Order: sequence, then structure tokens, then C-alpha cells
Amino acid sequence: MSSDLLQPRALRNAFGNFGTGVALIGVHDAHAAAVGLTINSFASVSLEPALLSWCLAKDSQLFDAITRADRFSVNILAADQTELSNRMAMPGDHRFDASEWEASASGGIFVNGALAKFDCRLHQTVEAGDHVVFLGAIEEAWACEQSRAPLMYFRGDYRQLLGDD
Repeated sequence: MSSDLLQPRALRNAFGNFGTGVALIGVHDAHAAAVGLTINSFASVSLEPALLSWCLAKDSQLFDAITRADRFSVNILAADQTELSNRMAMPGDHRFDASEWEASASGGIFVNGALAKFDCRLHQTVEAGDHVVFLGAIEEAWACEQSRAPLMYFRGDYRQLLGDD
């Protein structure tokens, strides 16, 4: 395939056809404030050792805060957390309200109401084009036992899963 056939909009549209869950990354910034960023690049990597991954654009507003942190949390969002997802996806203030999170055992940011929560120590970063891939060594994991729908993203918008759990 010729590179001039690979236009950014066409590539973005093609990637958009892969439905993903939505997650929030949480870190403490240089002032110890709890800040977060919406992502849809989360993936499990390994059970032994326990590793996960996610990607961050180098032009992200939180790039410095996240790349300076030696720990981060990943919070898998539920369908009823669209407003929080939108707030943390847009430019502006990315601080969590105190009522939106609780501390993990190591002080990480666990978002209240999330479907799953992972507290990680930074294992490795990999430069990848205009992004950085973060590999996290999972030190704590929690999963919601209630039957709740996940927040899904497909073709540039939030979607609902069809059918029963």
C-alpha cells in the first residue's frame, strides 16, 4: 500500500471501527493533586508477571505529569460514568474531586464506581511514533461484582452494548 493512500482521517476512521472500553488513568501531579485522563488504549499484557499497557499522545496536556510519575492507576469506566469520561478527555482542569476517588493501598487513585481498578508501578515506557506506550506492573487489582454495563467507544462516540450480560 502506498503511503500517500494512508491519509490521517482514513486511518482514524479505520481505527474507530475497533470498539473499545473506556478507562481513566490516575496519577498524582507535581503538587500531589489527583489528576486523571480518559483513554481507550488499555490492554492486558501478561498474567505472570501481571502487566498491562496503555498509550499516551506526546502532545497530551498531562504528558509531563504522567511521564514524571512512577505509579499510575487504571480505572475501567461503567456506562453511567460518561460525564466523568468527557470531563477528563477535554482540555482544561483534570483534577479529581475528593468525592470521585479513594486511595488504593499504595495511595493510588481508584475512581468510585469504576468496573475494575488497577494500581500499577511503572514497569517500562516505549516511544512509539507520536505516542508513548506505558507498561504497568500491577500491584493491586479490584473488580466490581455487580452486573453493570461498561462504557464503550465506537466510531467516535459512546455506545451501549446490546443484549444481556
